Amino acid sequence: MSVKFIGYIGFNNGSETKAAVRSRALDTDYVTAAAKAQEEGGFDRVLIPFGSNSPESQIVAAYAAAITTKLGFLVAHRPGFTQPTVAARQLATLDQLSDGRVAVHIITGGADEEMARDGDTRTVKAERYSRTDEYLTILRQEWTAATPFDHQGKFYDIRQAFSAIKPDNLPVFFGGSSEEAIDVAGRHADVYALWGETLAAVQETVRAVRKSAARYGRNPGFSLSLRPVIADTEEAAWKRAAEIEEQVRENRTAAGLPLTGHRPPNVGALRLLETASANRQDKRLWTGVAALTGAAGNSTGLVGTPEQVADAMLDYYDIGIDHFLIRGFDPLGDSILYGRELLPLVRRKVDERDAAGLALAG
Repeated sequence: MSVKFIGYIGFNNGSETKAAVRSRALDTDYVTAAAKAQEEGGFDRVLIPFGSNSPESQIVAAYAAAITTKLGFLVAHRPGFTQPTVAARQLATLDQLSDGRVAVHIITGGADEEMARDGDTRTVKAERYSRTDEYLTILRQEWTAATPFDHQGKFYDIRQAFSAIKPDNLPVFFGGSSEEAIDVAGRHADVYALWGETLAAVQETVRAVRKSAARYGRNPGFSLSLRPVIADTEEAAWKRAAEIEEQVRENRTAAGLPLTGHRPPNVGALRLLETASANRQDKRLWTGVAALTGAAGNSTGLVGTPEQVADAMLDYYDIGIDHFLIRGFDPLGDSILYGRELLPLVRRKVDERDAAGLALAG
């Protein structure tokens, strides 16, 4: 089993610990630098995020694809706001223009206020996953149908749909921890995305998704999201993690944001916040920022030397994780550091692990 690395291109160089270099929602100099740095650093793909108040992810991906030659793109996309037939053609066009370098990350959405900003004020979470299920069914049909097709469902009534443009190979990534999400993932996900929980919790989810996928004759891959903190010594790495945690605390306090009493809107964030009940879990899973932010997205990390963090990542690899989505609190600087110090090490260790397994099997 090979391992893939997914980086991250936000829209400027800001993070929970630092203000953006420029007070611009979209900093093209940063996007350019981040795309080129992660291509040179050996990342397989980069995630382009989605938000109801953010620049449009597909357009940013198109720009980044035009200035790179090998780097792949994981374009975050929320069903329900674009007709699935239109989205299918948009993504297939981007895939063709980039020479097959596109994947899509489906985010159904759990926070009502986030959905309402784009006009979705009448659905509840269970309905959204049902809509996503129907949406992805149509999306794939638009990508594969050789002749026009009709579709009549709860959310979409489509007649004689057909796309002349098809993707070469456009994987569907999917996240969500509720029962509804696991069922939709089993039916549609090529890669199921998890946040950085404990080994036991990740293994439990991997098993649940595999069980769901088996009902549909499918066998998805698995991606784990982490914020690694690496340094020359373990002591220095934990010192940096403590500094990051303190900076997040100061920034949230200055902004009037809560540090405790969080009530996450979705099952995944609730699970991650439970993980953050202890600052350190397993060998080197660090949850300090997740505790302060209410597990707002990808907020846990592995801490140690590159060797130690690589070994911890292999523990996840051994339970089925074959993609790692990694980003730092210094977005550009950390991506360069990972490409130089971490990615080659993990790849070498995976190759050695797989070679040893083949030798034993032989």
